[in-house]
Formats: sequence, structure tokens, C-alpha cells
Amino acid sequence: MRPIMLKGHSRPLTQIKYNREGDLLFSVGKDGIVGVWYSHNGERLGTYDGQMPTALWTVDPHPESNIALSGGADNEVHVWKVNGGELIHRFQFETTVKQARFSPDGKQLFAIIEQRMGCIGQTVVFDVPEDLESFSDEPRFLLEFDPKERAKVTTAGWGYDPETGIVLILAHDDGWVTKVDSNDGSIIESLQIHDKPGTITDIQFSTDHTYFITSSKDKTAKLLDVKTLNVLKTYRGEAGINTAAITPVKDFVVLGGGQEARDVTTTSNRQGNFESRFYHKIFEDPIGRVTGHFGPINTLAVHPDGTQFASGSEDGYIRVHNFDKPYFDFLYDVEREAIAASKH
Repeated sequence: MRPIMLKGHSRPLTQIKYNREGDLLFSVGKDGIVGVWYSHNGERLGTYDGQMPTALWTVDPHPESNIALSGGADNEVHVWKVNGGELIHRFQFETTVKQARFSPDGKQLFAIIEQRMGCIGQTVVFDVPEDLESFSDEPRFLLEFDPKERAKVTTAGWGYDPETGIVLILAHDDGWVTKVDSNDGSIIESLQIHDKPGTITDIQFSTDHTYFITSSKDKTAKLLDVKTLNVLKTYRGEAGINTAAITPVKDFVVLGGGQEARDVTTTSNRQGNFESRFYHKIFEDPIGRVTGHFGPINTLAVHPDGTQFASGSEDGYIRVHNFDKPYFDFLYDVEREAIAASKH
């Protein structure tokens, strides 16, 4: 797979996201830039200006691709019009915004506010109005966890429980996961998934949002069911895992990470594990790796159609890889036998 290399950031990438159709790729980094790219050829559409020139940690396009969120160390979440880049609203908080995402139906958004400078971390959920010019700063609900009882929330995402509908899944700094009712903020369940001090670094969902994958500094990624929070599968790496994603079409997952950036000097990309590693989703076996970055991979995203994936690294580059024919043809013997049996 020959990559398309995108150089639009002068500092490390922190998050990349495809829109629902997959034609656009959004990126943010520690240089404070929000970038938008065509995914099929890597052409940059432009950048959104208006956020302070400080580290940005999160970006997320609305399911309708009409607006997008960004947030970071300026303690704000900005809402942008995708077409034209007009800033239409800003939510202001006391500390850094580490994560912000729209719900799958586009009717809500959350922001994860960092625990620091004497401030307790918060998870704040807002309603998204039909009239996009009339956002309210009044949250639907706000969650705070006592630091003595539960570590801070590091990342989160929206899941779908067949019984309760859309739920909020929170991932904590101590390896715990909490499921929250998206209507009133009540906690449904909380379980420890990763061993301490297994900081959960990323959480990404299946296409139907019924299961998700977590990545952790404990060198594992885990596949969980939204309804039960049961661990379905565990994938083991050789270094801390910063990000993980589920591939549609094929039963694979992809993990990214590597040696901590502060420890990198003259380490080669192989020794530092600066690679995207593919595992079979069902059998948990490593099946391949994609190299090229010369710093830890901080963020991964897979095209909604399963035709490509993108990685963003500490090296400031985004690498977009289109999957080739051998990727789609790859099958285990048991999978070939099952397909053959179904034809008889």
C-alpha cells in the first residue's frame, strides 16, 4: 500500500476523523490548526481560523457534515461550518478540552474537560439545536467524578444499547469504563477493563455503535460489547497503544502507538514500534503491519466504507493508505471453508 502523505501540521497530530460519507478527513494537532482534506487524493481544502494558536486535542464532524467541533488547550470547544469555515459558536470551560464528539444521531454533543489546576474534571453534554445558529451554553447534564473514587475521564464516545438506546461510554485514566444514560446522565454501569495503571488512550466504535475498542498504555487493546461491557477480545502489542480502530468490511482491527515521544532520540521506526498493526478481530492474531512514521502514532481513523485508513503521528505527518486487493482477499482457512460450505 503506497501512502498519500499529508503535511499540513508543523507539530504532532493529536486526532484525525473521517466524516460519515468518508469523502473528508479532518485533522488537528499541537500547532493549533484544524485542517480539512479530500480523502481520495489528499488535497487540502483549507483550515479553520479563529481558535487560539495553542494545542488542539479533538475534532469531530457532525453526521450531516454541515458543522464540526474542535477543542483544546484554549479551554474552548468551537463549532464550525464545514463549508466556508465560519465559527458559529464557542463553548467556554475552566480547563483544557480533551475530547468532543457528536452523537450518532447528531442531536447531542459532549466535551471532556481536563482535571487540572484545582479543577475537577467534567463530562458535559449539550443538545444540538435544529437551528445551528442558536446553540445554548446550558448543558443537558454535567458529570463529575470524585478523584478519590475514580480517576479522571481521558476519552469517551457514543454507543448504542438495544435496550436503552444511545449511551455515553466514558474511559478513565485507571482503566475503568463507565456507561452513562444519554438522557439524564445517570450511571448505568462501571467496570475495570484494563489493569492499573492502564490509562485508556482511545475509544472507537463499530459502524452500528453496538461494540467498541479501547487502547491502553498497558500494551493491550480490548473489544467490548456496549450492552454488557463484557470484554470480547484482547489484542496484545509490544509498546503502549495510543489509538485503535475497527475496520468495516473485513474482520480486522488496527492499533497504533509506539515508544513514548519523550524517550525517542535516534530510535528506528521498527525498534520504536512506530507502525500500524493489524489484528484479526475474531482470532486476535497479528496479521500485518504498515510502517513509515518516524514517531509514535497518536491517532488512527478508518474510512467508513473500509477502503482506506489514515494515521497521524508525532512526526507531524498524516499517512493515508488505500487498501489493495490482497487486503480484501485475505482469509483464514476456516473462513474459506465456511464460505465454501455456504455455497453448497
